[in-house]
Amino acid sequence: QVQLVESGGGLVQAGGSLRLSCAASGTILSRNAVGWYRQAPGKQRELVAGISSSGTSNYADSVKGRFTIFRDNAKNTVYLQMNSLEPEDTAVYYCQALLWNGAYWGQGTQVTVSS
Repeated sequence: QVQLVESGGGLVQAGGSLRLSCAASGTILSRNAVGWYRQAPGKQRELVAGISSSGTSNYADSVKGRFTIFRDNAKNTVYLQMNSLEPEDTAVYYCQALLWNGAYWGQGTQVTVSS
């Protein structure tokens, strides 16, 4: 059974940093494309950053230069390093893994950035 567990969210002041973690069980994340999404109140869920099985990463324009997605294969975990956070980054952040039999989601972690 595949499970993704996010952690690392919290309350931070504008300009601060957080590192989100997406730990997996039941699958090897390095073999799959993984994405970090976010959903703010009243808005649609959007892709923030993704990393392919080959290690290629991509970012939403709104976070380029501030966020970094990377993997620790030994820990079977994908991270999202978020720097220079802005109030507009406030949302629930989810990780998603694309496996051969579909997409799996974690439960989400809340990120709140105060001005």
